[in-house]
Amino acid sequence: KPRFIRNFGLPGQQPGATGDVPVELHGPISTGPAGNRVYFGYGTNKAGMVQIIDRKKLLEGPPEPTTANLLYPEVGRLVLPPNVGAHTAFPLLKMDVAEFAHDKDGGTRDFVAVVDESLVNECQEARQMLWIADITTESRPFGVASFTVPEASGDFCTRGGRFGTHSSNENVTPIYYRRILFLAHFNAGVRAVDIRDPYHPREVAYFIPSITAKTEPRCIKIGDAERCKLAIQTNNVEVDDRGYIYAVDRANTGLHILELTGEARKIAAFPR
Repeated sequence: KPRFIRNFGLPGQQPGATGDVPVELHGPISTGPAGNRVYFGYGTNKAGMVQIIDRKKLLEGPPEPTTANLLYPEVGRLVLPPNVGAHTAFPLLKMDVAEFAHDKDGGTRDFVAVVDESLVNECQEARQMLWIADITTESRPFGVASFTVPEASGDFCTRGGRFGTHSSNENVTPIYYRRILFLAHFNAGVRAVDIRDPYHPREVAYFIPSITAKTEPRCIKIGDAERCKLAIQTNNVEVDDRGYIYAVDRANTGLHILELTGEARKIAAFPR
């Protein structure tokens, strides 16, 4: 039977707070009781923040939404620039960094993949993309890398609809976890990114679905007129424990079920 525990958010979001209201929480990701962490991504395409929360303190701490109580479970936070959001904060924990294998310390590190959400059609905003932050010292997270699809590789800013990331997969199946991260990239489709070296993420595969008769147009204002185009808008991507990749289109094109092939498949840990 579901049981309500508490309301939670940033100081300034609680009833009776004054001043500017902080950006919204989009979606937390929990490591469960064993990991005892919840990763919160605030903001979508601007003023983002990643908050690392002690799960036990969140669930068992004082529930009254005072500023002190809202800060009590916080372990660390990463405040992002004004034009960077945090739609998804996906933990990549206990990663062995090959470059540091012979170093005395720091060979195994913790990271979080921060994925912004593009909100505006035809690039009428800052580029929304993947950022990777080192959270080994949770109280002092810092950015170490980024990834975006080159716009010129598909003329994506003029193709129609949104161009930029929306979200990543969130399943931690051993087939892909700490190896390949899949990004929903709107009109650039699904992008598979090799993250084994988190300091140098690189694309290893992609799939851009074709539009169909069901694909809905995406429009922008040009003066007093409206210009509309048909474009794929891959909105969400997820994987399962068999290695299948599921992509859902925001423009009503439907669901696409994919599997890796070629060199990219060799990076994954499929059973042999």
